[in-house]
Amino acid sequence: MEFVNPYLFWILVIPFVFFAFLISTNKEHLSRIFDEKVLARLSATDESMPLMVRNIIMFLAIFLMIVAMARPVIDEGDKTVKVKGLSILTALDISGSMRSRDVYPNRLTFAKKKMNALFDAMPSDEIGVMAFAYSPFVLAPFTSDKETLKMMVDGVDDSYINMGSTDFMALGELASSLLEKKDPKILVLFTDGGDEEAIAGFGDVLKVEGIDLYVVLVGTTKGAPVIGEDGKPYTLKDGTIAITQRNDALGKLAKENGGAYVVATNGKEDIENLVSVIRSKYKAQQQGEVKIKQRVEYFYYPLGAGLLLLLIGLSSMPRRREV
Repeated sequence: MEFVNPYLFWILVIPFVFFAFLISTNKEHLSRIFDEKVLARLSATDESMPLMVRNIIMFLAIFLMIVAMARPVIDEGDKTVKVKGLSILTALDISGSMRSRDVYPNRLTFAKKKMNALFDAMPSDEIGVMAFAYSPFVLAPFTSDKETLKMMVDGVDDSYINMGSTDFMALGELASSLLEKKDPKILVLFTDGGDEEAIAGFGDVLKVEGIDLYVVLVGTTKGAPVIGEDGKPYTLKDGTIAITQRNDALGKLAKENGGAYVVATNGKEDIENLVSVIRSKYKAQQQGEVKIKQRVEYFYYPLGAGLLLLLIGLSSMPRRREV
């Protein structure tokens, strides 16, 4: 048997022994002041438990509680647990076109809802989150804590949006770095797309690194005005209003790289279908092995005994003699 918190035992037991020694050897203060006959009339009746016995019971109760706080256990060794699930890297588009309002209330907010739906659909899987536009960056490292991921994604607001052009090459390089030790390598983009010229090099990076691409496309092919930081439609130099449309070229690239794509809708079927495709392909491949300590807890025995003795000691407190 051993203690999980041995330091706690020694921190508490040393002052306890010192305190018990003082109490058991020091004469009561009142006996130094009053005569024994006078003190006998002022003190409690003799019906209660003797003082020495009660002190022993109280000391033993406190000692057992200290033992319980130190957590006595029997160590049965390490156990290897196989953890199953998928490691998935997700990426949220924060380019200027994501302010457009062809989906309610805008593409960015709609994409964030879809990301949260993916988190809910994959509760036991390990997911990391990036944001990308001109320069990609990590929003959250790989974790199975979906509530934390939702909080991080929900914190992405309009101030994150970058009006610069999307650098898909930089996105591919960061994704390959983050997925370097993952098997399989899965990247899921939440975006309104990109033209063939912009994503040409991106496809090469995916093939070289062996990354499977999945895309959730947000927006409509009809398109909507690009909204500036002031909340008004963005106007080009010739005075015309800039229109952005959903571009499905990324979806085609995903299919060419062993993945798939869906067009985001108001229901749950789009994300459910995507998750179904992902799971059927990889069949919840094993992430790895985790070693955990097997212990048999025994703290409740000294704790229960200590509480029982404490109850006995308190119930035997003397009653004041009536004068």
